[in-house]
Amino acid sequence: MKQLLLVFLGGGFGSSLRYFISKYLNDSQLGVPYGTFFVNILGSLIIGFLLGLAFKYKSISNETMLLLATGFCGGFTTFSAFAYENYIYFRSGDYFTLGVYTILSLIFGIAAVMVGIWLVRFT
Repeated sequence: MKQLLLVFLGGGFGSSLRYFISKYLNDSQLGVPYGTFFVNILGSLIIGFLLGLAFKYKSISNETMLLLATGFCGGFTTFSAFAYENYIYFRSGDYFTLGVYTILSLIFGIAAVMVGIWLVRFT
């Protein structure tokens, strides 16, 4: 029950922060979902940093990882919004933006995890 509560609390905080950031950044005149892109990349960086800490110090508890990685990062990042935004690009025939947004999200997301782990290794 304690583990479920930790995921619930972390997820609630992460989801609330994602809503605030996405609402602010997605309201651009360009129609590009900068908020979703930003939270997914930042969330990837945070989870990479957490994993780096866990690998390096082996002292991060399972409870802390449930709160921060599973809860916060899981609530903060959003694959469903990313998938929906890609569907909108596909449906509208904007295949160029669909391709660029998808590829950049994947490349920057994976790179952010790697940078997070790298930052811990050299601190």
